[in-house]
Amino acid sequence: MDEEKKAPASGGSDVEENKAIAAIGYLGILFLVPLLAKPNSPFAQYHARQGIALCIAAVAMSIITPIPVIGWVVGPVGGILVFILFIMGLMNALGGKMVPLPVIGKYAEKV
Repeated sequence: MDEEKKAPASGGSDVEENKAIAAIGYLGILFLVPLLAKPNSPFAQYHARQGIALCIAAVAMSIITPIPVIGWVVGPVGGILVFILFIMGLMNALGGKMVPLPVIGKYAEKV
């Protein structure tokens, strides 16, 4: 189930040049930075799409949380899961890996 992909080389150093900007893609709305600043980098674009999925999940959790009873249970648990996914995405980006995030990563690849 390890779906790690090697980043396609564009100039041979796409991953090394774009690790930091790819990591920025996981910081909420800042997924726009790699999306717009590095349109020709497959590595940065991949992590920007993963960041979009993570941002949507975080917004969904913030909408669900105020709902009585269900939101009080699902909200905190979902918030913790979103934080774990954030850490995983950040580690993947900084590690130069193109690994989809669990659960939400497959939807990001369709974007």
